[in-house]
Amino acid sequence: MTRVITFGTFDVFHVGHVNILERARSYGEYLIVGVSSDELNYSKKNRYPIYNEEDRMKIISSLKFVSEVFIEESLELKLEYIKKYNADVLIMGDDWLGRFDWVKPACEVVYLPRTPSISTSEIIEVVRKL
Repeated sequence: MTRVITFGTFDVFHVGHVNILERARSYGEYLIVGVSSDELNYSKKNRYPIYNEEDRMKIISSLKFVSEVFIEESLELKLEYIKKYNADVLIMGDDWLGRFDWVKPACEVVYLPRTPSISTSEIIEVVRKL
């Protein structure tokens, strides 16, 4: 059984999230998703997510093609997460292209294109202006 792992904040859940998770699942039979902690999101984006980590984990866990969900505490722990969950493939959005090639000795790394014209940050900005 091929085990796939991916990571994301998954805040203000939208069809782009569904698309990348469905495509990630197509690389194997078991999809593991690391949901960025509220603190990790703050360190990356200088803002807390709209939805807290528990709510975001519940949303991701409810998807039929997701097998397992956990909280990602640090970007630097990618290799440890890959080993802990025995992942064969790491899937990341192509906005991270090349940034995780250093884990290639442990697993295959695939960067998938994002869904065009959909961005959580843009959605948040539009809603704030309403």
